Amino acid sequence: MRHFRFQFEVRADQEAVAAFHRDTRALRRLTPPPILVQFHYLEPIAEGSIAEFTLWFGPFPVRWRALHSQVDALRGFTDTQVKGPLRFWHHRHSFEALDAQRTLIREEIEFEYPQGVAGWWTRLVYSPLALRLLFTYRSWVTRWLIGRGRKGA
Repeated sequence: MRHFRFQFEVRADQEAVAAFHRDTRALRRLTPPPILVQFHYLEPIAEGSIAEFTLWFGPFPVRWRALHSQVDALRGFTDTQVKGPLRFWHHRHSFEALDAQRTLIREEIEFEYPQGVAGWWTRLVYSPLALRLLFTYRSWVTRWLIGRGRKGA
């Protein structure tokens, strides 16, 4: 089993961070170009909710079905791949208030590559380096969008 961890701080209260992640537009906003997200079915994040989507890596579609669990309105949630490109994927999103205006976001992923040809390409697309780049992008976008929302308030 492989493990990936990433954390970053956002200058916003815990409620703002949690609300941003509960928004059904979050995954689309947090997906870096040139990857596109196509939703087939999407429920608001709640215990047992489902998200079905395709990530388009150029002309190559990668279909996912994820189940949300351990949902806490302020502290985060977990998404687990029910069907998708990896043998196993369990992703915990945690939000910890550092003070009234700062929140620490932790991303913890346990995953396992499949065997064979599928394992080869997932080792590229979901490599530790690719995940680090993805979550670095997500940290920038999260800070920018939450900061922009606060300025409009």
